[in-house]
Amino acid sequence: MERLRNAQTLDEISALTQTIIQSWKRHSPVDCLIVSPELEIMGRQPVNELPLRNKAKQYRLFLSESLEGKRPGVGESVPMPLSSRRGVVLDQIQPAVEVLDTFRYATAPEDDTVIRIDTTAFENGGTLTIAIQVGRGALVGSFDLFPGDSTRQTEGTSQEALAQAWGIQPGETGTITYRFDKGQVFQLRATGGWVNQTGGINAFRAQISVQ
Repeated sequence: MERLRNAQTLDEISALTQTIIQSWKRHSPVDCLIVSPELEIMGRQPVNELPLRNKAKQYRLFLSESLEGKRPGVGESVPMPLSSRRGVVLDQIQPAVEVLDTFRYATAPEDDTVIRIDTTAFENGGTLTIAIQVGRGALVGSFDLFPGDSTRQTEGTSQEALAQAWGIQPGETGTITYRFDKGQVFQLRATGGWVNQTGGINAFRAQISVQ
């Protein structure tokens, strides 16, 4: 556990472990987590919070609700070792933040992992820089920066991106840089897959900053 707390690179943290780290409950000695094949948390039950009586019945209820998509325990507040997985807000006080997330092989735009980046506090504009490190899973990563109002299902092909970093190989890094005249909201879309690749999932770390 100490090695996980001190991990500094994606090589030290698997995609599944990242999901678990971002979902455990503070001070809970043991959490039961139900994780989907897409590494989304379907349910969480801290063992110490099971009732003294009928523990087995309550645990079966937890399992059944997780499988039914009710996501028991997931809505409770949990500590995030890094920033919110799917949205960051940058301002003059906090002009930089780090995101740790995953991407998968995408067959449609809705399969992309989307990080919302809010820079509206920078009224006079600035330069948005996103330094991206891809994990050592087999999947190659491609990243596109779009305006915040782009609709994944119907708009915004890769050719229409504001900036991009395509084909980042496992274990390698890439950078997106974009100069904007007025603060706005952006979307960073992460997707997997390159020539002759199918299926799979990989992790990425993005250091997002405005100067």
